[in-house]
Amino acid sequence: MVEAVFLDRDGVINEEVEYLHDPKDLRLIPGAARAIRMLNELKIPVIVVTNQAGVARGYYPESQVAVLHEALSQELEKEGAHIDRFYYCPHHRAAGKGKYAVDCDCRKPKPGLLAKAAKDLGLNLSRCVVIGDKASDLGAGVSAGCRTILVMSGYGKEQWTAWDQPFQPHHVALDLRKAVEWLLQDSTRPVL
Repeated sequence: MVEAVFLDRDGVINEEVEYLHDPKDLRLIPGAARAIRMLNELKIPVIVVTNQAGVARGYYPESQVAVLHEALSQELEKEGAHIDRFYYCPHHRAAGKGKYAVDCDCRKPKPGLLAKAAKDLGLNLSRCVVIGDKASDLGAGVSAGCRTILVMSGYGKEQWTAWDQPFQPHHVALDLRKAVEWLLQDSTRPVL
């Protein structure tokens, strides 16, 4: 049984908008709320793990991340779904400014956000799944010992077309809904 599902945010739950921070630009990907609700109904924790380089670059304040996450929670709630926890990285070693210009362990593909969530929630990461639209999302999952699913929404299609990583996702799905359906139907059968 899956202990928890980690989701990247932009391009997986909501449409990809470069440096999304204003709730007026937030649009759910069709079927995403339903997929999250399916996990909620099975009492599988849904945890968002997202890099927020816009904070590091000074495009918006760190407080705006919480505003966006509240707006996302409200949109999901309209469809009977919820996120159990949000974790984000506001750092960027090369492009960050001030206190955000650090080489941290929380910026994906490093597994720090997953490790923090596992500690906070008492999770066995080998029994968790990471779903994302970028190699960096899946790289964090691989480093943490999780199974991984790449979705073709967001940047997924272009990432998969040019895939050059030393690892393969456990599954590739059209979108979050299809990823969750596969996970819940037969998550032990490798498709690749």
